[in-house]
Amino acid sequence: MKKYYLTGLIFSFLLLSSCSKDFLKSYDRRIVGVWKITDINRTGLGGSTSNLPFQNGEFNFQDDGGLVYTNEAGEVYQGTWNIEKRYYDETTYQSLHITVVNFATQDVKGEYYDDIDFTRTDRFKARINQGLHTYVTRFDR
Repeated sequence: MKKYYLTGLIFSFLLLSSCSKDFLKSYDRRIVGVWKITDINRTGLGGSTSNLPFQNGEFNFQDDGGLVYTNEAGEVYQGTWNIEKRYYDETTYQSLHITVVNFATQDVKGEYYDDIDFTRTDRFKARINQGLHTYVTRFDR
């Protein structure tokens, strides 16, 4: 019996040590890196994804709260990001606020995502709730 217990313990240790530990990190640490918008879904009544400031492009979230956004046309924007933990009833939400500026054109873009959720180590979804419709943006590494 001790042999099976020891074998099970060793197997469990190896399994846990080989898994990614990203789920243990805070959202502030998990988001650091380069992400791309791969999909935007709209649910509910009304609204259009064409009104969203970020419909594509690449986001480089830096650990100091800095952000470099490059759109599909190659235009570079610089700015900041912030994740804030909010509570509503007994539910915890992680909101994401993004603001960037293209200093060459003076174009400013910003978005407030009501809730973000990491679905895998290399994917998260950001949700915007506006009246009777919701936008869900998927970011992938």
